[in-house]
Amino acid sequence: MLKAVILAAGQGTRMKSKLPKVVHQVMGKTMVEHAITAARKAGADEVCVVVGHGAEVVRKEILAHNPEGVTFVTQDRQLGTGHAVKCAREFIGKEGETLILFGDTPLITGETLKQLVNAHRFAGNAITVLSAQIDNPAGYGRIIRNLDGSFIKSVEHKDATEEERLCNEVNSGMYVFDSAELYEALDLITNDNAQGEYYLPDTLMIIKDKGLKVDAMPVEDATEIEGVNSRIQLAHAEEVMKLRINKKWMAEGVTMIHPETTYIEPDVVIENDVVIYPDTFILGKSVIQSDSIIGPFCYIKDAVVDAGSEIAPYSKIIG
Repeated sequence: MLKAVILAAGQGTRMKSKLPKVVHQVMGKTMVEHAITAARKAGADEVCVVVGHGAEVVRKEILAHNPEGVTFVTQDRQLGTGHAVKCAREFIGKEGETLILFGDTPLITGETLKQLVNAHRFAGNAITVLSAQIDNPAGYGRIIRNLDGSFIKSVEHKDATEEERLCNEVNSGMYVFDSAELYEALDLITNDNAQGEYYLPDTLMIIKDKGLKVDAMPVEDATEIEGVNSRIQLAHAEEVMKLRINKKWMAEGVTMIHPETTYIEPDVVIENDVVIYPDTFILGKSVIQSDSIIGPFCYIKDAVVDAGSEIAPYSKIIG
């Protein structure tokens, strides 16, 4: 059994918005919805979202698209990631495995999380951290390894030594845990650190000190772990996901004259030998059947374009 806990209680003050950070949208979906989708693609049967700031708004947005299979717990005070996960302790339980994700990392994919779960199971780990090699690791926790590559520890940036801060492998904050071990370790973490918070990474050493296996799996594409804390980062995530979607469709036989100005939301379906001209938006659950020609300057939302159709420039089709 695989469960997922998604941390979505933060306020996100740098967004300068009356809305909770995790309900801001990337490619037509809230960031927290992207995290839920990735968890489900990885095989999570049950999802728990930890809410706090703007809890009712977050619940309403999630339930509008995920009426079943999502439960909620409330973190009344933001006292660190360890405290947030502890709020979901009863959901986690003592069976199977638990993914820990963030509601503000919309670029994480189900494929990567599935690889993480498979690596965790294959190695017989109690915890497997999703890590990444990045050029500028400032602010991230570091993964510290032995010379043979084996895992030693994860250390927060503010608690790391100067030598440890030279390490470029960072802790994404995303994990898969043996649920029973996580359940027990959450009672043992403390806030004796520079931030005065309860760090979830402290569970790594608690569990490792029991003689159980802890390791980290580096992600191939480091953009997948990027969080969104500002409108600038939100725009960057939108651009990364837009080009990721467009490359996927081009690889499957769709011609895009100018991918940089073609906007296709995640739930759209496009068949092969479609040609899409610049400045075209295809949104919602639209389906574009084969041999169609779209645009330029078209807006299509929740519509089906029959095979062999030609949509004239400047057309707007909704529903």
